[in-house]
Amino acid sequence: MKIAGNAIRPGNVIEHQDGLWKAVKIQHTQPGKGGAYMQVELKNLRDGRKLNERFRSADAVERVRLDQKDYQYLFEADGKYTFMDTETFDQIEINGELIGEQAAFLQDGMMVIVESYEGEAIGVSLPEFVTLKVEETEPVVKGQTAASSYKPAKLDNGVRTMVPPFINTGDKIIVATADSTYAKRAD
Repeated sequence: MKIAGNAIRPGNVIEHQDGLWKAVKIQHTQPGKGGAYMQVELKNLRDGRKLNERFRSADAVERVRLDQKDYQYLFEADGKYTFMDTETFDQIEINGELIGEQAAFLQDGMMVIVESYEGEAIGVSLPEFVTLKVEETEPVVKGQTAASSYKPAKLDNGVRTMVPPFINTGDKIIVATADSTYAKRAD
């Protein structure tokens, strides 16, 4: 589906320079001279390269619709992650580079959304938040709780994050998978 260059929004996937690119950031620019344009930061979905491109309203780009399907995470072996289609029980392997740093948050049996284009898996969307256990963190220093200072903590999946002073070793917390930040204490 063709769209105008100034209609690109963050999250859109477009065909550009013989590849699939996802719009990460956009900035509408209206210079003093000449016509307005959209400055778009693109990320290649196959190899992760980044590209900054200018699109004018007269430029037509091909917007791509990705197929999204629910899969269940099974296991990891040799840098490849295996997922199962919960309807057909078919299994697929996805290279760890495609998942990136979010692979640390995969848990046995976790439901994810696999995005594919023409039968090729090109992305995995994890749940927005996961519950993890704090493996180690510093004890609270008396009088330090009044300030909104955070302290480092190591989670049971090996990820390090910053937590509020009232979180102790052994507590379960909810963490955002997008940026590994503390969200709240788990019940």
